[in-house]
Amino acid sequence: MSNIKQYLQFVWPYKWKILITVLVGIVKFGIPLLMPLILRYVIDNIINAENMTDAAKLEQLFWLMGGAFVIFIIVRPPVEYFRQYLAQWIGNTILYDIRDKLFDHIQKLSLRFYSQTKTGEIISRVIHDVEQTKTFVVTGLMNVWLDMITILIAVGIMLTMDVSLTIVAIILFPFYGFSVKFFYGKLRRLTRERSQSLAEVQGHLHERVQGIPVTRSFALEDYEQDQFDSRNENFLQKALNHTDWNAKTFAVMNTITDLAPLLVIAFGGYQVINGHISVGDMSAFVLFMERVYSPLRRLISSSTVLTQSVASIDRVFDLMNESYDIVDKPNAEKLDTVEGQIDVDHVSFKYEDEDADVLKDISLHIKSGETIAFVGISGGGKSTLVSLIPRFYDVSSGSIKVDGTDIRDVQARSLRNNVGMVLQDNILFSESIAMNIRMGNPDATDDDVVTAAKAANAHTFIKELQDGYDTQVGERGVKLSGGQKQRIAIARVFLKNPPILIFDEATSALDLESEHIIQEALERLASDRTTFIVAHRLATITHADRIVVIEEGEIKEMGSHSELMGQKGHYYNLYQVQNLDDQ
Repeated sequence: MSNIKQYLQFVWPYKWKILITVLVGIVKFGIPLLMPLILRYVIDNIINAENMTDAAKLEQLFWLMGGAFVIFIIVRPPVEYFRQYLAQWIGNTILYDIRDKLFDHIQKLSLRFYSQTKTGEIISRVIHDVEQTKTFVVTGLMNVWLDMITILIAVGIMLTMDVSLTIVAIILFPFYGFSVKFFYGKLRRLTRERSQSLAEVQGHLHERVQGIPVTRSFALEDYEQDQFDSRNENFLQKALNHTDWNAKTFAVMNTITDLAPLLVIAFGGYQVINGHISVGDMSAFVLFMERVYSPLRRLISSSTVLTQSVASIDRVFDLMNESYDIVDKPNAEKLDTVEGQIDVDHVSFKYEDEDADVLKDISLHIKSGETIAFVGISGGGKSTLVSLIPRFYDVSSGSIKVDGTDIRDVQARSLRNNVGMVLQDNILFSESIAMNIRMGNPDATDDDVVTAAKAANAHTFIKELQDGYDTQVGERGVKLSGGQKQRIAIARVFLKNPPILIFDEATSALDLESEHIIQEALERLASDRTTFIVAHRLATITHADRIVVIEEGEIKEMGSHSELMGQKGHYYNLYQVQNLDDQ
């Protein structure tokens, strides 16, 4: 129920518009209730009027129907338009607010969350499930009330005509209420399971579409088809379970709503034969049954879609309530001017509480402008350590300080504004090259973009492209080579101009020629900045002020290239294995 309360917080700002929509809707649904009364009047007061001439009957019929046509042709259409437009405007605006809030929320979620959650499932919740929740507003907060008001008005009019026939007309209402309670509890659970299985299909599909080159290169098409079929079959089963129960629900509900008019016709015919009511009364009652049970059938349908909507609300707000791993303290300061001195003080880290420590009692003092390289075998904790500096994760124990201030005491966003990162697999967005470079500073001018590209050794190849800086790079930069993508990533860091740099395997996946070009750009970028380099190719970090060897989460050695080579320890052995010794 708390999820619905949260959803209503998004609805509350539009409460007056919803009220106006309901009032307009009452007029819209109230106008058709005139139809049975018109029929009753025509039969009893015009056709069966014994004291009126045919000419008088025709004249009265003309005026009555003229007024009715004015109401149904001139009054009703604009009422219908405004009710429909207002309902959809409110529903779509609320969805806009929710998606806006969700996007802001998912940008703040931790990397731990994204490592455990498929991208396709997140997209499914933000797009599909949010769209499903619109039904809760349009149907649950508007149409349901209008249908209930329509039923009450119709029953009220019927009571003024004949109490006993009205009781017969509504005698099945309790059975309807019991059926709703019986069927829709399970339907909500089945709907949630179906939505979850659909999200799993979407998540798997999103991941496999991105991995098509791997599938092709290993000739895994048949295997992947089986994997997809398995998830698709699971969704089919959940969908069929939902359909089966939904069909049973409609079968019972429609049986109840179809029995009621038959009861009215039977009892009404009996009343007419015995002279208790007129033919006009009976005819009006039969028409009123349609006006009563049409909204009742809509309520049945509404119950189904509302069940789906509530299940989607649960999924949306389960995501929206996902807690943040990294949260600014209430009194967190903004980190403006940074000199670049960093102290890693007895830092230990584990990804989950039950996991073993990935880093164990790491201590480092880095001077402003110093270049520190981390080396060691894979899985030793190098990338984990540099990911703690921009506070992608918080340390399990110890502290990291920038210019003497614990990074947990400053606003995380202001900290990251002072850190630039170049990774092994830099993500480019499917927009122009200029836009991707401008990610480093959205307010940069075109000249600033070109200057950054030149500094990153990217300007020459960009100008050779057919559309130059307007070239669309495709999803994840698929239209560019690995070296070109790296240079674009370096250019945007140049544009950002941060005092702290992190290079995490920035050249390890490149050929020697691209590596040389990029290495030159990286060294230019690192000039006079505090720089951290994670590298496997030791030849690329021999210039570092200090090289730190990290293995099994601990610092094994530390010193300059020449110092470590002289010690003939871990670093020396790594260097020899790579056959990089000049002698």
